[in-house]
Amino acid sequence: MSSSSITDPRSLRNAVSGLSVSRLLVRPVKQLSFWAAIVLPFMHLSLLATGLDSQSMTAAFVVLVALNVCTLYIGHPYGVE
Repeated sequence: MSSSSITDPRSLRNAVSGLSVSRLLVRPVKQLSFWAAIVLPFMHLSLLATGLDSQSMTAAFVVLVALNVCTLYIGHPYGVE
């Protein structure tokens, strides 16, 4: 019997060689960014609910907003592909 297995290096190499770098790396990054852009605003709400009294809380809020903008930009084309 010569059935190929997922652990067979030749069949794995053949399966991966047909995929482009875009499919292997870019798509998962876009997917992660898309879902992070959905979840991050809930972290904003928790910071706003506790208050931005200290400088560190304000800095954390600004960093989260900047991160959310980045994830929105990167993850925006995820569902379009």
